[in-house]
Amino acid sequence: MSLSLRSGSSAAHWAKKYKSLVRVPHPWYKVKRNGDDLMSKSAMIRARMAPDLKTHAESVFTRLGLNATQAITMFYKQVELRNGLPFNVAIPTPTTQRTFDATDEKQDLTLCKDADDMFEKLGV
Repeated sequence: MSLSLRSGSSAAHWAKKYKSLVRVPHPWYKVKRNGDDLMSKSAMIRARMAPDLKTHAESVFTRLGLNATQAITMFYKQVELRNGLPFNVAIPTPTTQRTFDATDEKQDLTLCKDADDMFEKLGV
């Protein structure tokens, strides 16, 4: 291990005095039960995303009593348990995509006053 410190600084003095530096892990990095590690928290994940998505998701996490790390850990644990994503991922069919696009543009919509009106318009 090499250190590059400005001579005369208190850190440089400390490094000369204590030649071998020992890194002590933070106690939260290892959780033990009966001598076994339950979870080692030394891996880091970095991801880029839209700021609005991050802000909205983190506000949901807060309402659930979670922070981002806890939510991401839960997601990874579910992936591990299911051996896949914990939700369905599908590409919409062309018909479904056209319907989404039309709805976004407020086209081909049937407005109903209430459930009875909806059932009547559906012929149910």
